[in-house]
Amino acid sequence: MSGNWVDISASDEGTFSGYLALPPMCKGPGIVLVQEIWGVNHHIRSVAEQFALAGFVVLAPDVFWRQEHRVDLAYDEAGSARARELRSGLEDAQAGADVAEAAGFLKARPETEGQVAAVGYCLGGQLAYRAAAKSAVDAAVSYYGGGIANNLDLADQVKVPILFHHAERDKMIPSDAVNQIKQCFSSQANAVFHDYPGADHGFNCWGRPAYNQKASALAHGRTLAFLARNL
Repeated sequence: MSGNWVDISASDEGTFSGYLALPPMCKGPGIVLVQEIWGVNHHIRSVAEQFALAGFVVLAPDVFWRQEHRVDLAYDEAGSARARELRSGLEDAQAGADVAEAAGFLKARPETEGQVAAVGYCLGGQLAYRAAAKSAVDAAVSYYGGGIANNLDLADQVKVPILFHHAERDKMIPSDAVNQIKQCFSSQANAVFHDYPGADHGFNCWGRPAYNQKASALAHGRTLAFLARNL
């Protein structure tokens, strides 16, 4: 397995980076792995490598590139303050389009044979949802996707299989918001929901206090099973 940064051409003639992790066999289905607000940091690169060890070709695009290149922030006070600044300056629809560009880049690589999913966390969960709405990916996984409940006008455009992970104690995405999302997808057989009792927002990230080993392991296994069925 190897990881390195690659350049991706944007439709507006800009260029942004993505961290590419190849599996041991150097080929397999693709995953666009979409970051939280702390950038493509050590944790996200480690998650990319974790999925690569499961046989996926993984690309983690630099979502904040229009403000600052290759953001890599720690989970301390200073890093979190900068992360919030960058998040407030992000235009979600544009970022979703960039993730779709990253998916197109990954689909074009011979290692993936054109099969690509989006997997995202928090901010990235919303952007994975946007990529699914654009039909830029063949499947999508949203971990506690922040802002989806405010963008349910896109739900009817999601025609690919999509998996949602939500945490019971998530104050950022309370149960009312989760229920709105479920209701919007209630008639779509391609939507799967899993809730995690006792878990909080960010439960998958071992660098944050909210990390929940059991919820993280269970969600990861469910994600792998979902991707195996749909890619």
